Amino acid sequence: QVQLVESGGGLVQAGGSLRLSCAASRNIFSSHVMDWYRQAPGKQREFVASIKNFGYTNYADSVKARFTISRDNAKNTVNLQMNSLKTEDTAVYYCHARQPGRLENYWGQGTQVTVLS
Repeated sequence: QVQLVESGGGLVQAGGSLRLSCAASRNIFSSHVMDWYRQAPGKQREFVASIKNFGYTNYADSVKARFTISRDNAKNTVNLQMNSLKTEDTAVYYCHARQPGRLENYWGQGTQVTVLS
């Protein structure tokens, strides 16, 4: 089992920045892909960004050039730096861990990000 705990959400003005962190209960980065997803009110959960064990990153088109995913292996954390935030970025952001080719996957409890106009 793996526990994922997100932090760093909050209120920010449009154009501002926030940094989300996801702490894993043990080091899984060598075997798991780490993702960030988000879910806005009344909408389905959507992919935001991912980072693979060898560092390859992928982003949703809506956040490219604004968001950066990274990880700190020593601290077992995955971070999401969010810049130039827009009101449409308002959502609950979830950390997700998955092992390619296996059903095993884990979700955090989510952290609220609210971008004010």
